[in-house]
Amino acid sequence: MFLSRHFLSRRDAVIIIIVASVFYFVSALYIFPSTLSITSSDIKSDCNGVHFNSSSLVSQGSQLPPTQVIAHAPGWTLFRDLYMANGTLYILSSNESSHFPEVRKMISVSMKAEANPENIAAREPTEHQMSFITPDAARRRWGLNNDTTVRVSTVGGNTVRFHACCAHYYHFVAELLVGTKAFLHGAFSTPFLRSSPHIQRPLYTQSQQPSFDRAIFMHSDSKSWRDGPGFNAYFLRAAFPSITVEVSDDWQDRVDLTSDNTRAWHFPTAFLADRSSAFRGDACGSRTQRTAAEAWEFMVSRGALDLFGKWWDDVRTAVTRFAGGSFDEEQEVRIAYVSRQGGRRSLIQEDHERLVRELTSLVAKKRALNKPWALDVVEAQRMSKDEQVRLFSKATILLGVHGNGLSHLVLMNPQPASTVIEIFYPEGFAHDYEWTTRALGMKHYGIWNDT
Repeated sequence: MFLSRHFLSRRDAVIIIIVASVFYFVSALYIFPSTLSITSSDIKSDCNGVHFNSSSLVSQGSQLPPTQVIAHAPGWTLFRDLYMANGTLYILSSNESSHFPEVRKMISVSMKAEANPENIAAREPTEHQMSFITPDAARRRWGLNNDTTVRVSTVGGNTVRFHACCAHYYHFVAELLVGTKAFLHGAFSTPFLRSSPHIQRPLYTQSQQPSFDRAIFMHSDSKSWRDGPGFNAYFLRAAFPSITVEVSDDWQDRVDLTSDNTRAWHFPTAFLADRSSAFRGDACGSRTQRTAAEAWEFMVSRGALDLFGKWWDDVRTAVTRFAGGSFDEEQEVRIAYVSRQGGRRSLIQEDHERLVRELTSLVAKKRALNKPWALDVVEAQRMSKDEQVRLFSKATILLGVHGNGLSHLVLMNPQPASTVIEIFYPEGFAHDYEWTTRALGMKHYGIWNDT
């Protein structure tokens, strides 16, 4: 139920912003490179009239199905019938490469991204990352002629493949998972499937998005894909409880088994998301620096996503339910102030104490008027993961210094009053939490100490 009686007044918002305008120390921002792909082979959804079904082994003498691109935005591509041999992704087609999106906007070399010409050039893909192959060449190479042994196998189940690890909680959840969810929800939604030329943005889009069965971290061992606090694994398992995980050794097995290029793996449906490729698009590279922006803007422009964050509801709900959270129809206006005192980004202690006093006073005044307001001063490091999820899923206003603690905005239930207030070092700004907040249908305010 939307909050119809307890909206923030303009005066309330101004008070919160004023008391949050303080001096504090902040360190430099870091952005970590990451790429993921999702391959699925048991999808029964009908996408533009194409049914995605699979068999475990391509029959001897049968024709290999050609590769098709179902949907594409820079860094995010949904294929039908993609192939892999010796670590190379193959597009099987009789058409020239000009019939497909630019390879550099689909995939890149997996390496840490640095903002210098040498690194940027090194991340440009070669034929080892993705290549084109004709049907005749594929039959000769992979043994699909009548007199040879079948050497193309289908990978069963819906598979998530992370081409490069992104261990930071924000980049893992708020970019990779948010972008993936936005793209797949949109790609399998009714407006996108119908491909209507008369796009009308819906209040809520129904989607036949497939589930995840397997996650493969191709270049990460069992520890390096996890963040320090452990929220990457927690979120992945809670949101997708049936998922299994493979790591770099498991992926290398698949590469080794096709290293002579006489065999191939067949992915009837493949979703490929690549961080560096997303930065080659306008939405990410020129405006927001958020990889998920390419996926989100593409689907919004086609009427396949709502603007209120409802497309994210099932993920948020699954994680909240896993933590034992409740789903009250009538919510309090609940302020969650994330305290970073003692950390490398923190407020001056006097200002932190003043902020807590003013927020406490504001809530007390509201409660004296019989308005259900509440305040949580959060020290996340002292809380269990379940406790954090339960608390932030109830938050109406999330307030704090720029940092990873604000990543929990992905747990907030978007309501008309839902707001994230982010405190920056004077003249500093980053799009991280601002973009994610707005993409999930909530308001964002960034403040310095001059408000």
